Amino acid sequence: MKDFACVLKGVRTAAIAGHIRPDGDCVGSCLATYNYIKTYYSDIDVTLYLEPIPNIFKFLAKAGEIEHSFLEEREYDLFIVQDCGDEGRLGGAAAYFRSAKKTVCIDHHISNSSFADENYIVPGASSTSELVFGLIGEEQITKEIAECIYVGIVHDTGVFQYSSTSAKTMEIAGKLMEKGIDFPKIIEETFYAKTFAQNRILGKALLKSRLYAGGRVIASYVTKAEMEEFEALPKHLDGIVNQLLVTKGAEAAIFLYETEDGGPFKVSTRSHGFVNVAEIAVSFGGGGHVQAAGFSMQGEPESVIQAVVTEMQKQL
Repeated sequence: MKDFACVLKGVRTAAIAGHIRPDGDCVGSCLATYNYIKTYYSDIDVTLYLEPIPNIFKFLAKAGEIEHSFLEEREYDLFIVQDCGDEGRLGGAAAYFRSAKKTVCIDHHISNSSFADENYIVPGASSTSELVFGLIGEEQITKEIAECIYVGIVHDTGVFQYSSTSAKTMEIAGKLMEKGIDFPKIIEETFYAKTFAQNRILGKALLKSRLYAGGRVIASYVTKAEMEEFEALPKHLDGIVNQLLVTKGAEAAIFLYETEDGGPFKVSTRSHGFVNVAEIAVSFGGGGHVQAAGFSMQGEPESVIQAVVTEMQKQL
């Protein structure tokens, strides 16, 4: 796949979608593509489907046009999947994917199953947003599109600190900055700023954290009851696993939260690179990157943690 232009030829209707519980890269890359089509292909009827996005991303251009309902039956000429490793992660939008005349997947997850008709998968890329930059082309990047892509890159690189950050990533970031975006504000307000609820639930998770594997693995969890006590939503839990990982001596971190009373736990894993957490996530039915991956798992929290620690110890 050379660029978006080659797949948009002759298209009259198009849909864009990302994974469930959209994060910064998912939101940024999808909105960048949506804004691109709306700006340069006014003859194409395009719809962007995502689950409700975090409030911190609602300043991005055309975020208010995102469709959160998947009830209408439609057959699209083209369905573009971004930042999503398999059809099951599309949620309600999967029905549109299955009925579309042509499907394209753009992603950087090493666990991607290449499930679309045409797949553009680059595991070495820092983010899907970085790939979208190349597919749009620097000349057609507007300030609004640049903001979307910058948000995606910032969030999937941890503000350029993860090993997936390359010289190319930094070069692209520089070109986005030249478009006139307020990059310090984007970083501060979408990555670092936390609500009171976020700080309280983070404190709870840190207090409950425990060391495993001789201090090389750190893990914690919060229950549905604790989330209700602190008035925290799943979106408020972003960043907790990364905070666990900064613990001195820890090679990997595990964080889980209860999705519903007695329901499965959503498990997030991170590593400094020695542990391949993508490989572990795949073994439990999930996916992701070498240093950041996730999955869902039923059971008591301590038993879930121990099962993941056991797999990490095999690598350690």
